[in-house]
Amino acid sequence: MSTKASTKYGHLLAKGLGIKLPYRDPLGSLAEPVTRGESVFSSGTAENYVEPEPTAREWVEDLIPTSRDVGLYFYNLFPFLRWITRYNVQWLIGDLVAGITVGAVVVPQGMSYAQLADLPVEYGLYTSFMGVLIYWFFATSKDITIGPVAVMSTLTGNIIIEVQKAHPDLPGHVIASALAVISGAIITFIGLIRWGWLVEFIPLTAITAYMTGSALNIIVGQIKNLMGESAKFSTRGATYKVLILSLKHLPSSKLDAALGLTGLVMLYGIRYACNYAARKRPDKAKLFFFIATLRTAFVILFYTMVSAATNIHRRDNPAFKVIGTVPRGFQDAGAPRIDTGIIKAFASQLPAAIIVMLIEHISISKSFGRVNNYKIDPSQELVAIGVSNLLGPLLGAYPATGSFSRTAIKSKAGVRTPIAGLITAVVVLLAIYALPPLFWYIPQASLSAVIIHAVGDLITPPNVVYQFWLVSPFEVFIFFAGVLVTVFASIEDGVYTTMCVSMFLLLWRLVKSQGEFLGKVRVHSVIGDHLIDDEGKYGQPGPVPERTLNEDNDQNDTFRNIYLPVTHRDGSNPLISVQHPYPGVFIYRFSDGYVYPNANNETDGLVATIFKETRRTNPHVYGNPGERPWNDPGPRRGQSEPDRSHLPTLRAIILDFSSVHYVDVTSIQNLIDVRNQLDLYASPEPVQWHFTNINNRWTKRALTSAGFGYPTPAPNNGFKRWKPIFSVAELGGSNSAAATAERERLSHHQKTDLEQGGSTYTTERERNETENSSNDGDDYIKQISTATVSKRQNNIALVSGIGRPFFHIDVTSAVQSAIFNIEESSGALKLIEP
Repeated sequence: MSTKASTKYGHLLAKGLGIKLPYRDPLGSLAEPVTRGESVFSSGTAENYVEPEPTAREWVEDLIPTSRDVGLYFYNLFPFLRWITRYNVQWLIGDLVAGITVGAVVVPQGMSYAQLADLPVEYGLYTSFMGVLIYWFFATSKDITIGPVAVMSTLTGNIIIEVQKAHPDLPGHVIASALAVISGAIITFIGLIRWGWLVEFIPLTAITAYMTGSALNIIVGQIKNLMGESAKFSTRGATYKVLILSLKHLPSSKLDAALGLTGLVMLYGIRYACNYAARKRPDKAKLFFFIATLRTAFVILFYTMVSAATNIHRRDNPAFKVIGTVPRGFQDAGAPRIDTGIIKAFASQLPAAIIVMLIEHISISKSFGRVNNYKIDPSQELVAIGVSNLLGPLLGAYPATGSFSRTAIKSKAGVRTPIAGLITAVVVLLAIYALPPLFWYIPQASLSAVIIHAVGDLITPPNVVYQFWLVSPFEVFIFFAGVLVTVFASIEDGVYTTMCVSMFLLLWRLVKSQGEFLGKVRVHSVIGDHLIDDEGKYGQPGPVPERTLNEDNDQNDTFRNIYLPVTHRDGSNPLISVQHPYPGVFIYRFSDGYVYPNANNETDGLVATIFKETRRTNPHVYGNPGERPWNDPGPRRGQSEPDRSHLPTLRAIILDFSSVHYVDVTSIQNLIDVRNQLDLYASPEPVQWHFTNINNRWTKRALTSAGFGYPTPAPNNGFKRWKPIFSVAELGGSNSAAATAERERLSHHQKTDLEQGGSTYTTERERNETENSSNDGDDYIKQISTATVSKRQNNIALVSGIGRPFFHIDVTSAVQSAIFNIEESSGALKLIEP
């Protein structure tokens, strides 16, 4: 079917359904040309441009992926393909050092964290192995290390205990494996559909509060094992309860306390000594870094030797708690058990587990990506941790995510590519098969010291909280709310609290956003006591001359006009007088977009200020008290109306859409209602609505659909003649053929004048035009009327389309257009410079 035929049938269908097609062009300007300079830009003046309007078809086509997009999608699922073919020896050396270093740390940490998950220590090794082995296939971060982490392990342990209350026959590792598979499947799905942007709704305050509260929870829970307390009590309750019980049963401590406390002191002592030595000997900083990094392995090895020397002949009755038997190899490899009963048992806690996995991994990977100058893809990272948790349970792994401490070590060790994870996997594999007999002697108290030392760095220091206070005081309360809820309730409740309160704060700021009325201020650039003109040259020294301050001439280049909030809420000097650009003309700039949550609040403030600062055009609109509306009953009996004759009438409204990226049906309808309200207020004169800095074609289409973009017709007289002001720019810039031709013309003109013994420039106006046209900068833009444009009809073109004369590229052009047409309608002949 041809386009002409489809259009015909479309018009017939619209007519049958009662759809008014012409309502989007109330002037009929595109169908009925008018005389030059009245309502549209004349084609003889400059290169015409009609802005194409977006269509639903374009929108759908943008959503449909091309064959190239599909190919890139699958190619991007395996980021290693981009760099693996250029792998070299130097990269290999860096990866070997980093991989071995992290491997030496992850083995003792993995066994420690498995105990937090209420699982035997070997499951921490399984999780460590599978995390680093699988992640590098999908990684967009070279630094991140996936494996068991303290907070996720604690949460997994809590879930296992809760599920076993209802299903005591289920082993803990079965529940943990099922949890890993389900959460991994959900995260993988989110990553595959490229919804990684969801993590942006988790603010930094929520992350820091969750980490701080979780660290406190873990540290308190490890006091019992650190001190070797023999009393039986649960360490899985609220933090404050566990702390009270731990302190209450301190007298029951045993010899374990000696190993735990001295191990903790040794860990912090080695770190402090290495940091101090690195500051004193910067040339040996790398050596001291590796010594500090290996302190965990050294402490575990030292106390394992002490334990072996003490318990080698008393394995049946060790002097203190030890790990005990650790099976060699992957004893629980196989398909994980997944059934509806297990899923229903932990379904209520599944969201918290997923959120924790996302918070830790994405926040860490983003942070190290910025530090090391590369960009991570959040969606692809979700695929990486999702697949790692999907496949990990095949070898007995439980839920894993990115580790902050091991990632920091890996980064400082000089890792070059994600292949370092393979090196770490080899180290862990050797530990799983070669070291289990040695693991028997590891003291439980030493592992608790390792855990406390590792999570201690997750506590937010006071200086960071103070920085939060300087940036956003209210968010500090969110931080402390999250920490307190975690301490007095649970980690899950703390996560939900911070996220919900942060979301409420976001919505509250959006709903309560309030724009600003802008006024004109003339400013001068000054360096020291010298004025600077628009060419960067020094002007007259000393104070600004009185002539310059009072000069309204267009040719004065020592000043420029800017627009500031009339309330000075932006912090500008309150001594500076900021006035509306013209009596009855208001400039309003939206602050946080313009959509349905904040539309009513924005326009309420707009209308209230206009009513306060203007008067009705017809003061006798209400003949008697009975005609007045109930919400404006007028003065009491015996009193008269307040005198508002000194106030201007409402003539034009300029809306700055620089912060508005899109609009919706509700916001546009709200704007229509306000227009109708203000038209009644200003009747019989219509209010002209100008829009500036609209940066979205769909926003223009929405406004046009509501009848904006054109002059508002008078109630009885229809449309009046008006003079549009358009913005034009040089075709192609200063190096274009048009610019070259213009320079040649001016050069010839200059030569002729000199030969005739006259001045180089015949007029001051021509001199300014020559300086502008010969500028070596970018395209210059001038706001001019259609009468002036004709002088350069071969060199310039419209910046925006001719079809919507009340859509402007900046505030200056909007103010010029509004004032010019007000003066025209009032009988004035000159253009008022804004």
